Amino acid sequence: MTQYSVFLVAEAEEDIFAIYNYVARYVSVEHADNFFSNLQNTITSLDQQPQRGHFPSELERIDVYEFREIPYKPYRVIYQIMGEDVFVHCVLHGRRELQELLQQRLLRQ
Repeated sequence: MTQYSVFLVAEAEEDIFAIYNYVARYVSVEHADNFFSNLQNTITSLDQQPQRGHFPSELERIDVYEFREIPYKPYRVIYQIMGEDVFVHCVLHGRRELQELLQQRLLRQ
């Protein structure tokens, strides 16, 4: 089985930082720490079988199949597989209107 290398792009790091700060401020630092630890485990698990994720429906509708997602409820981890590398592009709340945001972030040229 191939072992993949997993990388966070800057925007994904910013997403995680913003979520952590929000949870720490409005819930508790302990909850934010647990969130971060569990999210980190979810993301690093992409080093094994990253193909298990599915295509985001917002991108599938416009025939873009180079990105996948795995859930970390209520968030979505959006990533791309390139060779033996996995690049995490965003960690977004599942309730957000995502099509325009995903197009802006992932499809810019």
